[in-house]
Amino acid sequence: MSGHKLLFSGLKLWTSGSCRWIGRHRDGVNRRGKASFSSCSPKVCIVGSGPAGFYTAQHLIKARQDVEVDIYERLPVPFGLVRFGVAPDHPEVKNVINTFTQTAKHSRCSFYGNVNVGKDVSVEELQEAYHAVVLSYGAEGNRSMGVPGEDLAGVYSAKDFVGWYNGLPSCRELSPDLRCETAVVMGQGNVALDVARILLCPIDILKKTDITQPALEALAESHVRRVLIVGRRGPIQVAFTIKELREMVNLSDTRPEMIAADFEGVTEALKDLPRPRKRLTELMLKTALETPGEKEQERRNKASRTWGFRFFRSPVEILADPDHKRTAGIRLAVNRLEGSGDAARAVLTGEMEDVTCGLVISSIGYKSLPIDPSVPFDPRKAIVPNNMGRVQQAAGLYCSGWLKTGPTGVIATTMNNSFDTARSLVEDLDSGALVVSAAKPGSQSISALLDKRGVKPVLFPDWEKIDIVEMKHGEAIGKPREKLLTVKGMLLEARK
Repeated sequence: MSGHKLLFSGLKLWTSGSCRWIGRHRDGVNRRGKASFSSCSPKVCIVGSGPAGFYTAQHLIKARQDVEVDIYERLPVPFGLVRFGVAPDHPEVKNVINTFTQTAKHSRCSFYGNVNVGKDVSVEELQEAYHAVVLSYGAEGNRSMGVPGEDLAGVYSAKDFVGWYNGLPSCRELSPDLRCETAVVMGQGNVALDVARILLCPIDILKKTDITQPALEALAESHVRRVLIVGRRGPIQVAFTIKELREMVNLSDTRPEMIAADFEGVTEALKDLPRPRKRLTELMLKTALETPGEKEQERRNKASRTWGFRFFRSPVEILADPDHKRTAGIRLAVNRLEGSGDAARAVLTGEMEDVTCGLVISSIGYKSLPIDPSVPFDPRKAIVPNNMGRVQQAAGLYCSGWLKTGPTGVIATTMNNSFDTARSLVEDLDSGALVVSAAKPGSQSISALLDKRGVKPVLFPDWEKIDIVEMKHGEAIGKPREKLLTVKGMLLEARK
């Protein structure tokens, strides 16, 4: 069989280096019920099925009528942080799932869940099978605070806490202890506000969302009545958006608890701020300093729970209880700012203060992790070094989403960043920088490899079985869905 390579025993022969496929397909349709690939059509593989992966696929399919895209996902279920990161009380944000579903059902797109790239199949093997590989697997690591006591019971990363209430299988057994009155959230981004809001949100609101039943039951029994959201810089440097702040301000049965001195000089600085930042800061000032109207005052007086920002504070140490087993408080260093605006730096004053609390949630950022030794990775920035999504010194390898930029922005930011990567890839196809004259086997050879390794992918119709079961379970208890919480449970439904 000179010049030929048998890739898929008894099913398909690949003529190496040419654009001809010899297949035993009936009527040109493959086993997935989709048109089998055309000669020399560019085959692109995307690793990760969150917003970055799906937006990259969407743009590629629209931009070129000949591109075929395969999306590989470690879990049996798609959609990444839309499913496991977006807060349960933000169902409108999850509507992008409808768009992603259309992409997944496109005749030139296929989904392969339950495939762990880097373990079940290497990036190098994907590169051999596809003309281009796009890494879009996001940021599943945590940035640690790096302070003594961080490993005490009662200290959690926001990533794990969010994963717990959103049904991420790896966080199922987190079981956070909520028997304390005060919780401290370190960080002042949207995720920090999500965590604070979920901790304080009335159960009657949460039980109509897709929050997991174990989380709902734990929050119903929670003793947490006060949440402090702590940042190392000032009110003008917060990373959250006005939508999230407004939700905190209007949250039922809560009132704000601020320190007026934290806002000194902020009113004077308003005039120099860009409009979105100005509106956000004005709402903070109004909440912190203005005397509320009669109706709002009445609402605040009745509130049984409080929340507040603490600015100019950095964590120094998590303080233990007398048995040295659990969190009893947090020691904070007091900062002052050098410079102004976004460029302002927090500088230690030497002053310290202790806050009594039984729960500390660190929300200082997610970080990407390396997937495969063959892929360049910058450990300091925790990204894959790239130029407009083209991975440096690695032809045919691309990245999109947080792996490309670091964990920043909202879903719309990821959409634009992913479209940019897809544009780079299309430019390379059009210019000939990405060579597609030789046929590539794509999913055919990868499916054979996975089969040999005992890995059975979950296809999109299999995910739809899981989806139906979850919605049915949810409907029975008045929720939009009740998520399956284990990979085993997901696979069981997918394979029925």
